[in-house]
Amino acid sequence: MPSKSVDPHEVRAAVEAVLPWLAGEAEQPARPVLAAAVRLSLRTLEQVAPGRSVEVRVPPFAAVQCVAGPRHTRGTPPNVVETDPRTWLELAVGRLGWADAVGDAKVTASGSRADLSTLLPVLRF
Repeated sequence: MPSKSVDPHEVRAAVEAVLPWLAGEAEQPARPVLAAAVRLSLRTLEQVAPGRSVEVRVPPFAAVQCVAGPRHTRGTPPNVVETDPRTWLELAVGRLGWADAVGDAKVTASGSRADLSTLLPVLRF
């Protein structure tokens, strides 16, 4: 379970700051702005799907463990999802579907529990 509860207003504000970029209407936001949106939206996923069976990685900003099931303790987790910040945020707000992201190789997902389609989007705008 996440160590600290996520303030929904803080998440919404952080993600709203990157929406023009996601829509192609602005340049990539400054690194701290992008990092906040990624980290807070990942922590929201962690709250929505508590557990430790899937590791979701969005380098270089964050990684979280979520989804109920067998706990991973050492080495490379058997269930890993990895993507870039833009793709993660598009998934998090529903601008990109899970199947399309995986099909277009924007997301790598390995393991029997690595399908996040039922958990996304974590925010709605």
